[in-house]
Amino acid sequence: MTEPLEKYEMPPAALGTYRLDTSPRMIKPFGVFTSYQVNVDANGNNIVGDAANEPSIAVDPTDGNKITIGWRQFDTYTSNFRQSGYGYSTDAGVTWHFPGTLQPGVFRSDPVLDFDDTGNFFYLSLLVDTFCGDIWRSTNGGQSWTERSPNGGAHSGDKEWFTVDKTPTSMGHGFQYQFWTGFFACDFGEFSRSTDGGATWQSPINIPNDPDWGSLDVASNGYLFIGGNDEGSSFWCIRSTNAQNPGVTPTFDQVTTVNMGGSIVYGGAVNPGGLAGQTFLAVDRSGGSTNNNIYMVTSVQPFGAGNGTDVMFVRSTDGGVTFSAPHRINDDPINHNKWHYFGTIGVAPNGRIDSVWLDTRNAANNTDSQLFYSYSTDGGVTWAPNVAVSSSFTPLEGWPQQNKIGDYITVVSDNSGGDVAYSATFNFNPTRGQHEQDVYFVRVSPSGGPTPTPTATATPTATPTATVTPSSTPTASPTATPTATPRPTPTPRAQPTPRPHPTPGPRP
Repeated sequence: MTEPLEKYEMPPAALGTYRLDTSPRMIKPFGVFTSYQVNVDANGNNIVGDAANEPSIAVDPTDGNKITIGWRQFDTYTSNFRQSGYGYSTDAGVTWHFPGTLQPGVFRSDPVLDFDDTGNFFYLSLLVDTFCGDIWRSTNGGQSWTERSPNGGAHSGDKEWFTVDKTPTSMGHGFQYQFWTGFFACDFGEFSRSTDGGATWQSPINIPNDPDWGSLDVASNGYLFIGGNDEGSSFWCIRSTNAQNPGVTPTFDQVTTVNMGGSIVYGGAVNPGGLAGQTFLAVDRSGGSTNNNIYMVTSVQPFGAGNGTDVMFVRSTDGGVTFSAPHRINDDPINHNKWHYFGTIGVAPNGRIDSVWLDTRNAANNTDSQLFYSYSTDGGVTWAPNVAVSSSFTPLEGWPQQNKIGDYITVVSDNSGGDVAYSATFNFNPTRGQHEQDVYFVRVSPSGGPTPTPTATATPTATPTATVTPSSTPTASPTATPTATPRPTPTPRAQPTPRPHPTPGPRP
């Protein structure tokens, strides 16, 4: 393990110990895009002196005005004690409410959110003192949450992630699937499943190759796919066809080695105490020509490069049997001093792919960052020219007793655009004399930036065993200004050989 694990530090201070001031909440326009601060107080103001990072977003597929974001909440930057913060919006992300944390005074971390096809939100949260997690559910758009499993009842482990089967015709409709870093787990294993909306979880099992730092998704046929890595240059797509069957213990019947064109980075200049990104896997459930395509995105340090990272993309058109050669999404001239980090992906119900990441291409110091966006309308064969979405900010300030701005950002896509949650340091704290970490929401869309019609930049070619067939040609030409409007309903998402898993290591 190269990255320090989550660990319980600095018990919570007594109520009233910290007297935090307020300032107007940050609304940050940049061109046609506007970022809205999420972690605000009851009056909608910025809380001066706190910190928030690692945001995860969920959007109601039945009403795009209802959005919720969870994050690691530090009540003061002087303490490393973090809790499970959450906020909600009822007007498509323009106005945010921060009621507090899931369990005030309880040390929690690694927030991951998802939703089902009826609009219920789910929040997976890690209890760091035990590495056990549990699921919380909201039935009112993220305004309030109820713990589904008892504390630690979802098993779990460090760097956990989960997904919900959103396909009504799937045998596993509504099932929740979770995987985590097995060496530092609550009890054992790396994978668990809930068939009752997160209330109870099966006894954990092992995943072939022990993948770390990744995510998972479900195809329209109910097949489960996991994307992960070995914290280096090995990446895998791992399939289970029977996880959707409640009558059996899930098995993993296909393991595919995937070339992402480089290696995962921990401890880079832009995020010294964290990752430059994790592996994100998403499945197309559009029902069209790209249906059940599997996509993976990771920010990696290219082979042979001594610094910096690129956002790399691969796709499978045959159920994860083979994958395309890696495609570089960030389109700036190659410069290994530049960082393109926290790359992530969303797939819309109509098959469009959205990708966002933080980017230092415009920074003379190679650390000041902006949020960037690109999209593909042909299954990832070609990508639109990159668009800067936010103003520049430093990721090296506002650290709450740890040298990072989190490990990931997230995006949820619909037919007209994507809803993004990211951390940035736009607010200035005069007492500390530096900017502070806060969570922001921004809406991106193909019509949201003044860019020309996308052109092919690198047609994916097959790996030694892969066959990739382009599915369509890009047609979008961004011109209009994006606005916060209700979003259409997304449709739900969708193969490798098991091997033994080592005995979990001791927890710190």
